[in-house]
Amino acid sequence: MKHLQRLAVVACALVLSAAQVPAQNTAVIPAPFQPQRHEAFVEIAKQGNIDCLLMGDSITDWWRSIGKAVYDKHFGSLKCANFGISGDRTQGVLWRMENGELDGYTPKLMMLMIGTNNLGGGTRPGNTPEEIAEGITAVVSKFRTKFPQARVLLLGVFPRGRMADNPARERIKEINAIIAKLDDGKSVKYMDIGAKLLEPDGSISVEVMKDALHPTEKGYQIWADAVMPTFLELLTGRK
Repeated sequence: MKHLQRLAVVACALVLSAAQVPAQNTAVIPAPFQPQRHEAFVEIAKQGNIDCLLMGDSITDWWRSIGKAVYDKHFGSLKCANFGISGDRTQGVLWRMENGELDGYTPKLMMLMIGTNNLGGGTRPGNTPEEIAEGITAVVSKFRTKFPQARVLLLGVFPRGRMADNPARERIKEINAIIAKLDDGKSVKYMDIGAKLLEPDGSISVEVMKDALHPTEKGYQIWADAVMPTFLELLTGRK
């Protein structure tokens, strides 16, 4: 009986000890994602001749498909590389940056759009807005450490969900309120263009985002129109 009591005391102590250990923020722990696409990007990086980097998830990735005509018009004459991967999260971008996607060239600018997949969905657990903001901060920091002379155009996470009262909207506002503070007026420029994607009542039309998440061609045109003056200013250093 005494032996069982001792075991119970030890078990309780272990439970209490585990409860006192803060959970790790997975959004800042580099984790591989879609290695085949990553390796293709590494090969592009090795070729050099990249002035501007577009980094992110499917919203960036689909510039090369749904947004291709808009991309060709605005970015086609620039030395840009699109390293967006559908489904990626901050931890995936961190891992990719640590494993070759920042080697072989010296960019002048990165346009970053990441974080929406960290909200969770399907079989993947989500992160809190604070954790996601920390992950985005880590991505910006890693890029700036590698390329201290380069600039970052940091985009606020786009709104998602058809109606204005979608639960994701408030979480996204929390993320953006935190990462907006990364704007230092010099090397990092924060832009939140989400309002331009919304209807007057706060809803998202199917013409702008068919699935209330990914831009249509019209959505990509809105994106380009909103950022290109600033993008080019940051890229060239000329106002």
